[in-house]
Formats: sequence, structure tokens, C-alpha cells
Amino acid sequence: MTVPEPFTTPDPQAVANSHITDFARHVGMAGSDYAALHRWSVTDLEGFWGAVWEYFDIDADTPYEQVLAQERMPGARWFPGATLNYAHHALRNLADDAVAIIALDETGSCYEVAGGRLRAQVASVAATLRDLGVGKGDRVVGYLPNTPHAIVAFLAAASLGAVWSVCGQDYAPNAAADRFAQLEPTVLIGADGYLFNGTTHDRRDATLELAGALATLKATLLVDQVGLPWPSQAYPSLVVRWEDAATRTEELTCTPVPFDHPLWVVFSSGTTGLPKGIVHGHGGVLLEHLKTLGLHSDLGPGDRLLWYTTTHWMMWNLVASTLLTGATTCTYDGSPAPFAKPDVLWELAARHRVTVFGTSPQYLLGMAKFGIDPSAHDLSSIRVVGCTGSALPASAYPWVRDHVGDHVLLASISGGTDVVSGFAGSAPNTPVWAGELSAPHLGVALAAYDAEGFPVVDQVGELVVTRPMPSMPLYFWNDPDGTRYRDAYFSPYPGVWRHGDWITVTGHGSVIVHGRSDSTLNRNGVRLGSADIHDVVERLPEITEALVIGAEEPDGGYWMPLFVVLAAGETLDDPLREKINETIRTGASPRHVPDEIVEVPGIPHTRTGKKLEVPVKRLLQGAPVEQVVNPAAVDAPDLIDHFTRLGAERRDRPTGAPHRSPSRSS
Repeated sequence: MTVPEPFTTPDPQAVANSHITDFARHVGMAGSDYAALHRWSVTDLEGFWGAVWEYFDIDADTPYEQVLAQERMPGARWFPGATLNYAHHALRNLADDAVAIIALDETGSCYEVAGGRLRAQVASVAATLRDLGVGKGDRVVGYLPNTPHAIVAFLAAASLGAVWSVCGQDYAPNAAADRFAQLEPTVLIGADGYLFNGTTHDRRDATLELAGALATLKATLLVDQVGLPWPSQAYPSLVVRWEDAATRTEELTCTPVPFDHPLWVVFSSGTTGLPKGIVHGHGGVLLEHLKTLGLHSDLGPGDRLLWYTTTHWMMWNLVASTLLTGATTCTYDGSPAPFAKPDVLWELAARHRVTVFGTSPQYLLGMAKFGIDPSAHDLSSIRVVGCTGSALPASAYPWVRDHVGDHVLLASISGGTDVVSGFAGSAPNTPVWAGELSAPHLGVALAAYDAEGFPVVDQVGELVVTRPMPSMPLYFWNDPDGTRYRDAYFSPYPGVWRHGDWITVTGHGSVIVHGRSDSTLNRNGVRLGSADIHDVVERLPEITEALVIGAEEPDGGYWMPLFVVLAAGETLDDPLREKINETIRTGASPRHVPDEIVEVPGIPHTRTGKKLEVPVKRLLQGAPVEQVVNPAAVDAPDLIDHFTRLGAERRDRPTGAPHRSPSRSS
């Protein structure tokens, strides 16, 4: 089979100077290509992860007895006997006078936190938490925007062996309580507000309401982020000002904990029922993030990472973990493209000489669609543009090359909150094919399985991982017998992790992501990926966003509508419908052409930006809202009502009658 020509090939000098090449020399594989290194990493798990431990010089208080004592999923036992602390590793490589964090916001203002000051603040907040009764295993939660306060609070909690969890302040207090109340936290850390699109959002009352909903709190730390005075009313728990908590003179001591001691709890989107609390351990995160950031992203001292995220998206955890590599991390408070300055992230990347710039497909496509040109800024420092959250369509690759630079590695990544890392992506020594992820990540035994559980190549299949990873969840919170955990990942293929994505593993080793498997279109027995349709439709200038679903009907029929959000001034008339259909027919296939095209006022997403494909499908089929989606977990809850009414209208209309969407004002 002929291997297609890559969109880009690795720069030989960059490969020679990369950490992944140095790692290959370290393990005796100098001169090996990425494919050979990956094969070794998944056939000799103990050799690979032991080498990661050695290469990054893990500083354990007690040594491990064995790399992998029990290879099973779930329940693999990694590095038994080892004790260590994540926070110690995050702070140990930072010189006192080197910049550890650059705090940015959408106005373009910034301030820097040096390594010595960061260590001092972490030590001070840790001492405050200890005085408030926080110890090993207790929970500390943050209701915070993406600022240095969140990183300091996380590291302080981790240094004590406490368990951290955080969400952004765009969550309503009841939605945040749905997450945090499960953890029975001891301390809440909340900010007065955050910036977004030119507006300062006052979250003082929301923070106090959340504190009142958490019955186990002993104290609340109040952060002055946007300069709003806190009320002097009675508080539901003891109150400590951040300035008092973070300005004590203390020595930092990090509590050694077992390799699998809980580090943080990250939550599923919570679109149906209470969000699932996914628990990860100190050691697993430490090794996985050093591998991902240090080898795949090639980060080290002198580098700077700016990745747009909110604190409740798993990418925030990687923003914090950048410190593990000795690189500088950037926090950012605000809209990724504010009205006043839609290219502000590129401006900041240029000003601060960012080397790794991270974003989402929606951001890159939006930049292209609205004619924003990043090359107006000096982006010569950017070495990697990382992109995750959904599949990056092939159309975005030439745009990044032409408007960011042909020297840039465009690294499309697919992973998950579940492993708080990536399954597949790129590395300095991998080719890049447009619309494809270059290869599975090191240490990830990734495959595509057919319905019978056999691996397939160049065919669509379920994304599975056949051997354990150190960052797979320790367990779900409040799941004492592990039933929910096993059902979530291991029920289809016992002993094999099923992630819930449709992928193709190509004959040349890359990975193509087609979308969530539980929302896969199945027309006449042919499985189609929704992302393949979204890709071609969202390139059209008339379309802002699109969503396709496939709904089985009671009479045995199958309805595949395409919902579109029109650009300003556009009308969904017959010529535009035909243009959309022809674009799908030629850009995807005739099988992908929808049964009808319906204009809607917007597409609902989780708060981490993922389209709600399955909930919309079930609403259109008539399922009650309370069984389908938690509106508090949706970015635009009013759209849930819209799709509910749309489904009811369809069920009431005569067979074959054309659809008329509810009005924008309904």
C-alpha cells in the first residue's frame, strides 16, 4: 500500500536537538525512528516506564520494588513501595529568579511569578491549610479562574497529601456543588470574579452560595482577583483572606505519599446525572505528564507554554504540570477571542516568546473564517501548535502553515479527562498528515477494534487501549466496589479499555478520529463519523457551526438531520441547502448527505466545548430532559428547550411534512 505524502516532515535539526531523541539514546535506541520507539514502549511496559522514571530523575523518598507488579485492567499496580510527592517535583527544577508563571489576561496585561516566589507562596498556603486542619487525604476545592492562584492552591494541597479539585467560575454554584459536595471538602478557595469578553463577572455571591452548599467546610479562602470588595456579612465557615494565607514566611515540606495516593479528582461533564469524580494518583500523573510534556511537546527549561483552557478542562492540569519540566507556564483569564482584540492570544504569544501554543479546532477554524491573521505578530518562537478537544479537520492545516509559520509542528491530540493525557498525537520526530494524528503516544497500546473485538487497520473501529497506563484512574469517587468504573470502560471488552471514540488506525501508523462512538451515525448498516460531516460543513462561510445526529425511529426508520447555525445575514434557502449537500457529497461521501437541514439558533456544548450529540439525539427521540442532560452542565441551557420543542414538533407533524424549526424567539 502506498503511504500518502505527509503534510510536513520533521526538521532534522529539531529532531536531533529534541528530548525524545535524547531519551532514545538513553534507552539504547539511538537512531531509531518513532515507530520503533513506540513498539518498544508498548511491548516492554516495565522497561519503558522504568526508563521514564530514570530519564526524568524521579526523586522518591523510598524506592519502588517493581515497575509493574500486576498487569491488569482495571487494577494495575504501578511502582509499589515507592513514596514521592508531585508538588516536590513541580517545584524542584525552578530557579529562584527564573520565571515560573506568567499571568495573562484578555486586556493584554501581565505579571510574572518567579520560582522562588512561587515556592514561598506554596509553602505559605500549605501552612495555612495545615492550620485549618487539612492533612493527608483531605479534600481542598477551588472555585477559580485560570490564574496563578489556582496553581499555588493546587500545589499547596498536593504538598500536604491532600486531594485537589477545581472548576471555573462560569459554573453556577449549584453545578459546582454537584461536583464538590461529593468530595466532602475541608476548605474552599474562591475568587471574587473573572474577566470574559470585556466584562468583569462578579462571583462573590456565587462563591458564598457555594460555600453554604458544602456542609463539611471548615474554612473558605477568599481570593481578590478582579478587585471587588468582599461583603462583611456572616459567612458559612471561617474566612481567610488569600493575602494572609499566601504571605507567611514558611519552609516548604512535601509529605511523601505512595505512588497511587490520590492527587486530584477531575469530573466528567455531568451532562447526565451527577458528574463522575475521576481520581488520579501522584505517581501516575507525574510520569504521564513528564512523558507527554517533556517528550511529545519537547518542553524543558527555557521553554514557555500558553494553552487556552479553563480550570475545569483537563488541559488546565497539563498547564500546571508544565512546571514539572522546568519550563514556564502561562495562565490566561478571559475570552480566547474577545471582541476588542480577537487576536490577543497570538499577540501575547509573540510578546512573551511562547514556544508551545495550545488551542482547540474551533478556535483555529474561527480565526480562519473571520479573517484574523496571526502572522501580523512575530510568532517565530512558536515551535508547536497543539490542538485538542475534538478532531482537527484537514482544512486547518494549510491555514496554520500559512498564517502561523511553516516551521511549526501542528500537533493534533486526542485524549481524555479519564487519563488526563493523550492517547495519540505528534512528537518532534513524527511526520504530520493533514486531518490525522501522527501516531499513538509512547506507552499507549492503542488499537481500533471491530464489533467482534479484533484489531483492524484502515477500517473504522472502537478506540481501545490493550495494556495499562500509569495515569488510568485509580477509581471513581463514591464507587466502592468499582462497578461504575468497570462499566464505563471495560464492559464491552473485558480487560481492555474502551474509550468511546471511533478511530481509524491507518496503514502508515497515524490515527484518524471520527467522533464519539456512542453518537456514531449508522445509515443502512454503514457506520459514519459525525466529525467527517462537521469538518466539511463548517468550512463554508455561511455556516458558523453544525451538528448532525442519527436517530432511530419507532417505525424502524432512521432520521439523520443536520442542524446548522448560520453566519450573520445568511438565510437557509434552497440554494444554500443544495450547496451544503453538495459540499458533503464531494467532501465526505454521498452516504453522508443528511435527510434534511435545519437551522437552529445554536449548538449546545459541555462546558469544556464538546458538542452534545447524544443528548440532542435522545431529546429529539422524546426522552425527558431530566433523563438526558443536566442543564447546569451545558454552556447554553436554553438550547436544550429548543431541541426539546423541535423533537416534539417533529413527532407531531404528518409523515413526510417538511420541517420548520421553532423561531429564534421561541
